[in-house]
Amino acid sequence: MKKIGFLSFGHWSGAPYSATRSASDVLLQSIDLAVAAEELGADGAYFRVHHFARQLASPFPLLAAIGARTRRIEIGTGVIDMRYENPFYMAEDAGAADLISGGRLQLGISRGSPEQVIEGWRHFGYAPAEGESDADMGRRHAQVFLDLLKGEGFARPNPRPMFPNPPGLLRLEPHAEGLRRRIWWGSASDATAVWAAQQGMNLQSSTLKADESGEPFHIQQARQIRLYREAWQQAGHGWQPRVSVSRSIFALMNDEDRDYFGRGDDGDQIGEIDNMRAVFGRSYAAEPDRLIEQLRADEAIAEADTLLLTVPNQLGVAYNTHILEAILTHIAPALGWR
Repeated sequence: MKKIGFLSFGHWSGAPYSATRSASDVLLQSIDLAVAAEELGADGAYFRVHHFARQLASPFPLLAAIGARTRRIEIGTGVIDMRYENPFYMAEDAGAADLISGGRLQLGISRGSPEQVIEGWRHFGYAPAEGESDADMGRRHAQVFLDLLKGEGFARPNPRPMFPNPPGLLRLEPHAEGLRRRIWWGSASDATAVWAAQQGMNLQSSTLKADESGEPFHIQQARQIRLYREAWQQAGHGWQPRVSVSRSIFALMNDEDRDYFGRGDDGDQIGEIDNMRAVFGRSYAAEPDRLIEQLRADEAIAEADTLLLTVPNQLGVAYNTHILEAILTHIAPALGWR
């Protein structure tokens, strides 16, 4: 059995084909798609976070809004770039959104992806310390955030406070009990997957990773997951983590599906991203019977317990609901995912 959710990049544009012409369109349609996904029986609604782009950015207002409109579905990110984040303010925002949703937040965080602008995190007021890279800074912010989520007091109270204080050192409020175990690290390499396990975070692995062996993407990703789980066992955290992979999967059910996605098979691609040789995983688009056979051969999906389906959000809520319904109804049961 697998948890199956969707992952939206939240694009908008003025192009004639786009059902999302503005940021308002994307935000409101994201809420509607999460509601529709919950009604279909999907397990998660996840959203990318990109700054300086016509895409979803600040995630917590959206996550809180979805939390208020839904009752069961997990709500998450994939991923928040920690180079841009104040861990203290983020802990308050995350706590509030998690409490609104009744404890359904699943936050994916990471060093982040290639940026729209040069060193965009500097515009947010952050800079690496001497001898530190921007990736080091992102991991440092993440570790502070994880510590804050423990809910332990650390700040000395004012002896003449405006309001009465509880005894002892104070923590940030609101505190969301249990959220610390629902933090995921988006990893593009074997080494960072091992680091995430050591830090006690769940693992998100996307549709690209560092090409570390020259093997097909799904084989490298499956190895990454196994290394993560081995490191987790060695760390002795005392609870079982979760692992997600994301995929572009489209069941060709009608002529509209074939018009959009029926362009034949594709394969893995090799490219450069942030000065790293990366392997990009293939998309899947086929008639249901053939699609089922293709997905059976994906070793990384077999290793993961959570599958995030990337959706073309600019095609609108109704069409993306159709995409999810086709996978949940015709593909997932045949593969034992449901």
